[in-house]
Amino acid sequence: MDERVKEQILAIRDTGLTNMFDVNTVQRMAYERDFYELVLYLEDHRSEYVKFILTGEA
Repeated sequence: MDERVKEQILAIRDTGLTNMFDVNTVQRMAYERDFYELVLYLEDHRSEYVKFILTGEA
């Protein structure tokens, strides 16, 4: 996971508007905020994303 994707995940989390395990909503919110790197990352790396949410390890 590159630093830009990590920053985008944290930006979505900081809104407090969704459960971060609701990947579809996170992806929609990322798209609405022009976080296209995160949108694409979630398509191909869901397990790595969930590991990051659970542990904070990228």
